[in-house]
Amino acid sequence: MRDSHASLLQIHNFLSRSTANGPGKRAVIWVQGCSRDCPGCFNPETHSFEEGIPISVDELVDRITSLGRIIEGVSVSGGEPLDQMPSLLRLLRELRRGTRLSLLVFTGYTWEEVHAMSGTSELLELIDVLIAGPYDASQHGPRGLLGSTNQTVHLVTDRYTLADLRSVPCSEVIITDHGDIIASGIDPVEL
Repeated sequence: MRDSHASLLQIHNFLSRSTANGPGKRAVIWVQGCSRDCPGCFNPETHSFEEGIPISVDELVDRITSLGRIIEGVSVSGGEPLDQMPSLLRLLRELRRGTRLSLLVFTGYTWEEVHAMSGTSELLELIDVLIAGPYDASQHGPRGLLGSTNQTVHLVTDRYTLADLRSVPCSEVIITDHGDIIASGIDPVEL
């Protein structure tokens, strides 16, 4: 039985292949809406809950699974993914059940705040890596997947090591099939 409350995810963007948002080639989902509003955030355009594109979790799962073996995982960033916890859990549940893809989630909530939320146990059962903590511009220092040094890495499974995460490039420039240019990563280059 499907939870109708969790049938839609409000997203800002979807990228079918990235190497700067987690280990290997990954699909990336940037959710729309963020209650954290960290000063100096790399993605302030993702903060408004009034913008973005509502997409059904089923359609998103289909889009990801249609990529086949060209990706090894999915990264979910934002905005703030945990602000849409029911839909996020449904997406992760479907991906875990139907694929072998690795799952990485970025959150601006601290590890302690995440543990105080409803749904945390299931979230941690479904993902491989959680990057936690708000971006702090005074502690900026892109390293691996961390935008600031106060953020923490939680290897929930043994699929990756810290060395795997540190080897991820800080940024990338992608030219899409439609000719659009996208700068992506923790410290994206200015175009």
